[in-house]
Amino acid sequence: MRILLSALSFQPDFGGPARSVPQLATALADLGMDVGLWAPDGSATQSPLLKGATRLHLLDGPAEAAWRAFGKVDVLHDNGIWRPHHLKLMTLAETQGAARILSARGMLTIWTFNHKPVRKRLAWWTYQRRSVNRASALHATAEAEAEGFRSLGLRPPVRIIPNGISLPPWDEVETARKTGPADRTCLYMSRLNPTKGIPLLLEAWARLRPEGWRLHIAGPDENGYKADLDNVVKRLGLGPEVRFLGAVEGGDKLAELARADVLVLPTYTENFGIVVAEALAHGCPVVTTHGAPWRILETESCGWWVPVSVDGIAGALQEAMSKGRAELRAMGDRGRACVDRHFSWSDIARRSIELYEVAAG
Repeated sequence: MRILLSALSFQPDFGGPARSVPQLATALADLGMDVGLWAPDGSATQSPLLKGATRLHLLDGPAEAAWRAFGKVDVLHDNGIWRPHHLKLMTLAETQGAARILSARGMLTIWTFNHKPVRKRLAWWTYQRRSVNRASALHATAEAEAEGFRSLGLRPPVRIIPNGISLPPWDEVETARKTGPADRTCLYMSRLNPTKGIPLLLEAWARLRPEGWRLHIAGPDENGYKADLDNVVKRLGLGPEVRFLGAVEGGDKLAELARADVLVLPTYTENFGIVVAEALAHGCPVVTTHGAPWRILETESCGWWVPVSVDGIAGALQEAMSKGRAELRAMGDRGRACVDRHFSWSDIARRSIELYEVAAG
């Protein structure tokens, strides 16, 4: 089966899909699928995340040229909505007889509709709803996202398949931990974006003022949002307690996740929240909100799942900070085992192939 996967971009700064879509493509290729990757910014051939991906067809140029270069397409798996290239891909799939799987990637949530609401609702009723309804199937990464599809009255069948995660070598995690700081660390790692709820975390931190702890905020600055966060830090008088690391990749990313005592994602909305899985894979327990579909943190005793509020985040942080390092590491070990059981890429790829086979008839 020949599968073409598309995303807005595969550059690291573009968040979860920039990482998860290439990893899905690689897992599909491992199972014998012929897989192409394309993004409208040409990053399939330029992104460091795809360096050495020799078993994938990395496509460049306009959508039509990339489609011709790949050849016959049985299944188009398009990730995201709202952009003009999604309509172009829909037209290509329909004219070329390819099934089209659509992953909204969190772009059909209530929070998203309330962000720039006039423009979003006009686009929804003008063309986007019709485009979504013409998909062969809709892919959701969690039950909450699937419920959102149903609440919009969308017609295509919905299949829930989570993102996968690759476990880092345990010896590398242990080596990074040995070189960690004496102070204990709370880590935020994601884009600096209003959807992520970072001011809630800063307010909670200012309320607790935990002695012997520091807060690291890692992630690329999106549209100059860091300036707003700097103002919040200044208003709260946090100063040296908070350190902005910028975007971290590769070994630096592994080190930050391995050394952190707890990761916090104070988000308003996530369709999955790949950084939660990444933290657990590195043996780091997690605090996140009901905006992310991670109830399993509670059922597997590897973190805290709390309301989207300063009170909820502060309460979870206070409980986490009352635990010794060994107890938090034990929670992280349970999280790593949980990721291994539920989110392996080989299993995710097999379930995706089942979806593609049904959609393609």
